[in-house]
Amino acid sequence: MAKKYEAPSVKKAFQILRLISDTNDGLGVSDLSRGLKISKSTVHGITSALEEIGVIIRDDVTKRYKLGFSLFDLSRKAYSQIDLRDLARPVMEDLMMSSEQSVCLGVLNSEHVTILDIVESRQDLKITSPIGTKIPILAGATGKVFMAWMADEHAMKVIWGKGLTMYTENSITNPADYLQEIKTVREKGYATDDEEYILGVRAVAAPILGHKNLLSAIWVVGFKASLNDEKMNAVIKETKSAAEAISLKIKQQAVF
Repeated sequence: MAKKYEAPSVKKAFQILRLISDTNDGLGVSDLSRGLKISKSTVHGITSALEEIGVIIRDDVTKRYKLGFSLFDLSRKAYSQIDLRDLARPVMEDLMMSSEQSVCLGVLNSEHVTILDIVESRQDLKITSPIGTKIPILAGATGKVFMAWMADEHAMKVIWGKGLTMYTENSITNPADYLQEIKTVREKGYATDDEEYILGVRAVAAPILGHKNLLSAIWVVGFKASLNDEKMNAVIKETKSAAEAISLKIKQQAVF
């Protein structure tokens, strides 16, 4: 019987990824070397290769490595075996009833957010959009959620590369202000849009998570006339709860 090839470098690479994924602040070469009991030179070689292909990203200030956003695409494909729409649909319907607004489910698709499903409001005057519609990643509450869960370096590259469009007079067009906004989104666990993408329209979005990875987002969208400040506060809580419920369903069906 032929000897099985063990691929030690591949195993070490996955050990490094797993160790990095267990931290919020990232890890440096020395941290990884101590944690895995392998030499710094070996860690440096592997992390350099992983960084080159975008699997991890190195913070220029702290010199620590965090998971790169390209892993999102891999995890999303892994989850393709789970029908996200089937899992999310009952929660979306409940959210539509409680918020009385249209509820959308979407994923990041290259430089856009693609709508996977929508439960339309029962009101005569409502926001709707066909399944498959693409929304610019730097537009509205949904884009903020996906941007917030990117590594800082990647987010900055997207912002500086694409630029911030003034969709309305309320749009955030200053990069520093936008970076602060998505930092706040990351801390609070939700994003809002107060006529920033479309005049007269408000939205609340929250992340749907897998194993510490952002998989998709759910958002409530409606006209400002029916989403006053008091209603928005209620919808924020409801949207966050809905996202957490879907995330829990996903985790219960997935094995890591």
